[in-house]
Amino acid sequence: MTAHRPCLDHSAADPAPEGQRERPRPLDDFPASSRSARSGRMPARRLRALAVWAALGCALAILLVAGICIGSVGATPAEVLDSILSGPDGTTLSQIVWQIRLPRVLASAILGGALSLSGFLLQTFFNNPIADPFVLGISSGARLAVALAMIVLLGARQVLTPWGSVAAALAGSLATMGAALVLARRVRTQSMLIIAGIMVGYVCSAATNFLIAFADDQDIVNLQSWSQGSFSGSSWSDLGVATAAIVAVSIVVFALSKPLGAYQLGEAFAHSVGVDVRRLRVLIVLVSSLLSATVTAFAGPISFVGIAAPHLARLAVGSSRPLLVMPACFLAGSVFCCGCDLLARTLFSPVELSVSAVTAVFGAPVVIALMLRRKGYR
Repeated sequence: MTAHRPCLDHSAADPAPEGQRERPRPLDDFPASSRSARSGRMPARRLRALAVWAALGCALAILLVAGICIGSVGATPAEVLDSILSGPDGTTLSQIVWQIRLPRVLASAILGGALSLSGFLLQTFFNNPIADPFVLGISSGARLAVALAMIVLLGARQVLTPWGSVAAALAGSLATMGAALVLARRVRTQSMLIIAGIMVGYVCSAATNFLIAFADDQDIVNLQSWSQGSFSGSSWSDLGVATAAIVAVSIVVFALSKPLGAYQLGEAFAHSVGVDVRRLRVLIVLVSSLLSATVTAFAGPISFVGIAAPHLARLAVGSSRPLLVMPACFLAGSVFCCGCDLLARTLFSPVELSVSAVTAVFGAPVVIALMLRRKGYR
């Protein structure tokens, strides 16, 4: 497989013959059969996609209920529902549900979906099956920017606001994304691009650990769990900011579904149907960086979700069409993170694991299986 080397300026694209620059065509790049269209029946792919969305939605609902009910203080679904309907009060169960468990499970669902969607965009942009914010070092760059902003503001006796965290993480994400784009133009194979991204991530992670280790403020020292990836400590204010940012960006992403579908078929085809490829690339960079920055700002770097969830969604839907895959991607990421977070806090209770460690345990085999299937991957 020939590596795709993206660039923001189309005039600087690889001068190889047009046929060699074409991407592999998706599984469903041809329209539905004329017989199905004439009969008015819904194509089988859409029925399958709807079934997958429904199954993932049911799994997510079950995990959300389990995440609220299971813990050091157990509760039945009926008790949890009564506590939610009655609103916050002074009882112990109400405080646990409203202040700890409910914002945490909602954060894991929303941020996990955003991370999966970001991974799907990066895989489409780089034409690389194992591109995601964690592997390319984008999450590590956002993490470094947030830690640095916290140290500077705390030194000035100020507090970093939720929107400030997102802004700092976005700056770090864009910086490391720029480094990845530069490397993508210079390296000749996909494996070298991934190795270069991992090295950038290691440098950013080392710098962040250095800042945290030598910080004097206790608030910075307590960021160690966040820096390893965790949904603990999620608050309603953080959840509100994260939800607003992710919903706004997700609307933009879904609006780009048709241009993305054309882009999957190759740059020449996208140009032929009127897609502004240069503008589309800029939008992909911005929205994917903002999604990964929002996740990192509130949960730290979380590994393998952006790789595993999109591929599992494609396999389940049986299609590469963005309009069918992206909802499944978001739901798959939500299910993946909710399940891993539940295991992280209950498997060895009262000791809580890093959620990134649990996602790596389940996500790494998906990546290994993917690379074994692609015998021609280089």
